[in-house]
Amino acid sequence: MFGFGKSDTNALTMDKPHPDSLLDTGAQDVIGKPIDRIDGPLKVSGRAIYAAEYDIPNLAYGFLVRATVGSGKVVDINADAVRGLPGVIDVITDYKTFIRNPGQGGDRKKPQQGVDDVAYFGEPIAIVVAESYEAARDAAQQLTVEYEEKDGRYDFAAYRDEHDKPPEGVMPPYTGTGDPDAAFDAAAIKIDATYTTPSQNSAAMEPHASIALWQDDELHLYGAYQMLSTDRIQLAKALGMKPDKVRIVARFVGGGFGSKLGIAPESVAAAVAAKQIGRPVKCAMARQQVFDATVRRSNTEQRVRLGADTDGKLSMLGHNCLVSNLPEEGFFEPCGQATQFLYAAPNITITHDIVRLDWLLAASMRAPGEAVGMIALECAMDELAEAVGIDPIELRKRNEPTEHPIDHIPFSTRQLVPCMDRGAALFGWSKRQAKPASDRRGEWLYGMGMAASARSNMLQKSSAKVSIDGQGHATVETDMTDIGTGTYTILAQITAEILGLPIADVTVKLGDTAFPPAAGSGGSFGAGSSGTSVYLACEALRGQIAEKMGVATDALTLKDGGAIGDNRSVPLAELVGDGIEATGQVAPGKQEKETLQSSYGAHFCEVAVNAVTGEVRIKRMLGVFAGGRILNAKTARSQILGGVTFGIGAALSEELVHDPRNGKVVNRDLAEYHVPVNADIPQIDVEFLSERDIHANPMHAKGLGELGISGAGAAVANAIYNATGVRARDFPLTLDKLLDGLPAV
Repeated sequence: MFGFGKSDTNALTMDKPHPDSLLDTGAQDVIGKPIDRIDGPLKVSGRAIYAAEYDIPNLAYGFLVRATVGSGKVVDINADAVRGLPGVIDVITDYKTFIRNPGQGGDRKKPQQGVDDVAYFGEPIAIVVAESYEAARDAAQQLTVEYEEKDGRYDFAAYRDEHDKPPEGVMPPYTGTGDPDAAFDAAAIKIDATYTTPSQNSAAMEPHASIALWQDDELHLYGAYQMLSTDRIQLAKALGMKPDKVRIVARFVGGGFGSKLGIAPESVAAAVAAKQIGRPVKCAMARQQVFDATVRRSNTEQRVRLGADTDGKLSMLGHNCLVSNLPEEGFFEPCGQATQFLYAAPNITITHDIVRLDWLLAASMRAPGEAVGMIALECAMDELAEAVGIDPIELRKRNEPTEHPIDHIPFSTRQLVPCMDRGAALFGWSKRQAKPASDRRGEWLYGMGMAASARSNMLQKSSAKVSIDGQGHATVETDMTDIGTGTYTILAQITAEILGLPIADVTVKLGDTAFPPAAGSGGSFGAGSSGTSVYLACEALRGQIAEKMGVATDALTLKDGGAIGDNRSVPLAELVGDGIEATGQVAPGKQEKETLQSSYGAHFCEVAVNAVTGEVRIKRMLGVFAGGRILNAKTARSQILGGVTFGIGAALSEELVHDPRNGKVVNRDLAEYHVPVNADIPQIDVEFLSERDIHANPMHAKGLGELGISGAGAAVANAIYNATGVRARDFPLTLDKLLDGLPAV
C-alpha cells in the first residue's frame, strides 16, 4: 500500500475508495468520544494568546485611515498636520503597496493593490503609527484627506438589470440539463417565487489584527488568519517578497467564518509600517473597521421556479441568482451549490450573475452558497408542498434522486431521507397542523417548519508531521489553524487512536507557517484534510514501529503507550530510541470527480408569532445529520449548534445595510448589526446518524460546521408561514414584513 520502513513521507491521492480505516480498530477508544477541548483551559483562563496579544518589545501601534468617499481618487493626505502630535511616529501612505481589497480564501495571487483609487467607502488608504493605540487613533481621526470624487454604483436595485456572467468558481456559474423552460410551461403545478437576502458580515468575536516584526529581510507576522499556507503567499506577493521569507503565526483565532481566509489590509499596512520605522508595529482593527474594510457575504436575489405534476414529482427546477461584487472580482456567491444535486428533476437550470457595485468586497462567508441558497430552495419546496397538498417531507421523498441529476455520478453516501424520518419522529412532526394559522394559543400563533440540509464535502491538499520522542510522547506539527472548531483536540484524538497513546501524551502544534502546510480552516474541509495528513503520518509511524518490533504492520497493536505483537509487549519509548518522525501528505484525486460527496441533514423548527406585534419567538429546534464518521461527539454537536444559530440570524435579524448614496455600511458594529444572542436561541437538539464515507478520506469523516447552517433559516421561515399564513420572501423576516398579513386577533 505505502512504502514504510525508513521512509518518512506517506503520500496519498484520493483516487480510489478506502474501505478500511485505522480508526476502526478502537484500541485506544478515543475516536468519536466527547472529549473536552484540550485548549479549553487556556481559553477560559485567558492564557490563550490571540493575534493582538503577543508581547513584543519596542512595539509601536498603527491605526488605519479609511476613505470617506465611495468612489474616486486620493489627491492628498495632510500628513504633516498630525506628525507633530504627541506620540505620533509617522503617517505612512504607500499607495502602491497597500491592498485595496482583502485576499480571497485560498488564492495564490496577490490581492488588489493601489489604494489611491478608492473602490468603496471605508477602504484603508493610510496608517498612522504612534507610541500608543490611543495616540494613533486620535491622529488618524484628525487627518484631512482631499479626494477627486467619481460617480459610483451603490444601489443594487438600480443596477440589477446590468450584470455579467462570472468565471467558474467552486461550481460553474451556469449549469443544468434538459429543456427547463418548456418543462415549466407544461407543468401542472408551478411555483415561481423570488427571495432576497441582504449582505451579511461574519461578525467574528476577534477583530482582525496583525503584529509585524522584521528580522533582517524576513517578515514575521502574528495575525488572525484561517489559511496560513496561502495567506503567506498572498502577503509575500503583495510585499514583493519570496514566501520563504515570510512567517505567519496564528496559534489561536477567535472566529473567522470566512472573513479571515485571505489577508486583510491591516497585515500589509503593519508590515510596511514596521519596515519604514524600524520597529515592530501592531495594527488591530476597530470593530467598525472590520465591518468597513474586510469582506461581506453578497446580497442575493434568487428566483426559484419549480414545475411538478399533481403528485408533486418535479419535472423542472430553476434557480436563477443575482449576486453582487466589486468590478473585476471573480468570486460569486454560489447559491445553487446544493440545488445541483438535492432533488431529482429531468430539467434543471441554475445560473449566477454578478451585479457590479462599489461596495466592499464580497467573499466566502460560512457555508458560501448553501447558507443563503438553501433558504430560497427550501422555502420554495415548502410552497410546492402546499400547492400539491402533501406533507413537505413526503414531497422531498418523492423527489429523492438516485444519482447526481446533472452529472449522473453516484452519491458517495446519502442519508437525507433517514435524517428526515428520524427528525420527524423525534420532533413530533405528526402533530403539525397542515393548515397555516390554525394553532392559536391566546395572542400567539404556533407553527412548525422543516427543511433539508446539505453541504458539499471537499478534500484539500494538506500535510503534517508527527514525531514520537524518546519518552514515547507524540507531537503533531502543521500550519492548520483552530478557529474555535476544536482542531487541536481532533488532531490529538486521531494521533492518540492510531498510535495507541493517551490524549495527555500528544502535543498538537498549529498555526505557524514554520510547520508543514495544511489546507487551513475553511469550507468544512479542515478536519478531513488536515486530519487525513495526520492519519497518514501516524500510519507511516506504525510501519516504522512494526519494523522495529520485527512484526507485520497488520499484526501490530498499539495501546496505552505500548506496542503489542508476536506475543510481546514493549513500551513505545523503548522502541523508538532517540525518536522517530514521519510526514503525511494528502491531495484530492479521482474520487471527488467520480462521486458526489456531501453531508446531509434535516432541520425542524417550532415558532410562536405574536398576532398583535408580529414578534417571532423560536420555541425549539432539532437537527438530524449524517456527516460521515463523527470524530468527537462534543465538538461536532458544538459546530452544529453554532451553525443553526447562524441560520437563525440569517432568518430573523442579520442585515448589513448599505447607504445607496455612497455604499457606506450604515450598521457597522454589533449594536446595530443584529446577531442572535442567548435570549433569541431556543433549546436545540442535535442527533447524528451513523455513517462512514469510504470515498471521502481514509478516516471516512466529512465536514460538519457549515452543514448546520444550510437549510436552518428556511426551517424557521417555513415555521413562520405555518404559524401565520404569511409568506415573506425578503430576508431577514423582521416583524414589519409580517404585520400586515397577520390574521385578525
